[in-house]
Amino acid sequence: MGEFHISSLGATCEENDRERKNVGIFHISKGQRQEEMSKNSGNTTGFGLFAALLWFIASLSLSGAFDPMDPNGNITIKWDVMDWTDDGYQAMVTILNFEQYRHISSPGWRLGWTWEKREVIWWMQGAQAIEQGNCSEFKKNLPHCCKRNPVIVDLLPGTNFNKQAPNCCRGGVLSSRVQDSSRAVSSFQLAVGCAKNTLSTVIPPVNFMISGPGPGYTCSNPINGNVSIFIDPDGRRTTEALKSWNVTCIYSQTLAHKGPTCCVSLSSFYNPDIVPCPLCSCSCQDMPSLAGQCVNGNSSVLEMHTSKSPLEEAKDIVRCTRHMCPVRIHWHVMLSYKHLWRVKITLNNFNHAKNYTDWNLVAQHPNLGSINQVFSFNYQPLDRYGGTVNDSGMFWGIKGYNDILLQGGNVQTDILLNKDQGAFTFSHGWAFPRRIYFNGDDCVMPPPDAYPTLPNGSLPAPLDSALSLVLVGFLSVLVLLLGV
Repeated sequence: MGEFHISSLGATCEENDRERKNVGIFHISKGQRQEEMSKNSGNTTGFGLFAALLWFIASLSLSGAFDPMDPNGNITIKWDVMDWTDDGYQAMVTILNFEQYRHISSPGWRLGWTWEKREVIWWMQGAQAIEQGNCSEFKKNLPHCCKRNPVIVDLLPGTNFNKQAPNCCRGGVLSSRVQDSSRAVSSFQLAVGCAKNTLSTVIPPVNFMISGPGPGYTCSNPINGNVSIFIDPDGRRTTEALKSWNVTCIYSQTLAHKGPTCCVSLSSFYNPDIVPCPLCSCSCQDMPSLAGQCVNGNSSVLEMHTSKSPLEEAKDIVRCTRHMCPVRIHWHVMLSYKHLWRVKITLNNFNHAKNYTDWNLVAQHPNLGSINQVFSFNYQPLDRYGGTVNDSGMFWGIKGYNDILLQGGNVQTDILLNKDQGAFTFSHGWAFPRRIYFNGDDCVMPPPDAYPTLPNGSLPAPLDSALSLVLVGFLSVLVLLLGV
């Protein structure tokens, strides 16, 4: 993989160590540190209690990241030591997305950590550090990265084969587990230098962080795990890592965004009123800082928004609306048949700065366990709590047809649902979703008392006539034109 001579690299690290000591860098040995700690142990009791209290408060704040729609969802980072070198080791780093519907879109993931000591990265396969850092202390064979807190990004598609690693080179795009489990993993290899190189002394980096592509994830410390097992491409041989650590990262919408990013509007065939997204669902027009900039028509802001770093996500430029959300989902109850009922779901993109590639939508409704047919989207029920709860499902676009939600555009589908005996009703807003997620973020719903109601409390008769179809089509077009 690399073209370096390992023995010369070890000598380089030793020379640098001597140089650092000569210029006055002070090193404390493990024994000295323990002795110093024992001297001050009598003064640390109060601090220990204080630290425990802080940890308890932090654990309470992290509990806000729990997602009831995906209770076991997380991103796991595996750090596997594969081989020893004269001055360190070679490692395989694997990013596994165990989230059912939350994915990482372009410009992709960014992975960072902090070295415990003075480690460097000699070379990498399948990824690269965005900065080399100051490697002036090395006289020859400069490392790939000398920063103490490197930030790593995936390589782009089409990278030369000799620079690739398994599951690399997708530009950092990481699919959700439901949409495409084969693309829900990314990995790269690296050689760590100026590091310990025995099982009893080797230590992983700390302070892991991953962005996807913005903030939102909080990562644990590395934990010793079962050694990873790797299967050769021909399937006839397996190898094991020498040592493995696991890092678990959980997502919090509160950390990821300053405010909501989507909202839901409602309508039905039995009520002429359209319930719009709540006012200022994501921001307000006189306070656009939460949702980005607001534009009307052909604004000069759009022309200015052409240049940006390929590693940074575009800032939202949303259409000026009463809800100020980049994305709106409209749920329209279309028809009632004898044993079925029909719903149209429409997704509108009001974000002029972004196309949503490989988008997905999650809905929670008690009748989703009895779906009869989905016409224009892919669909899969979500396995929540071991399959004991079947009231939620995930929709996403068909590849090459409607898997991209374009700027200023929309995608839509009809779904047919069976009428569950003893449960189905149009009363009290039962026909509308309890919760909607777009790309993993919870959307703002209208208040329950604003849901479309039955006229005079009556039950609508089943509709099968051509006139009803024309009426429903007219209402659907009206919703799109009004943009409410």
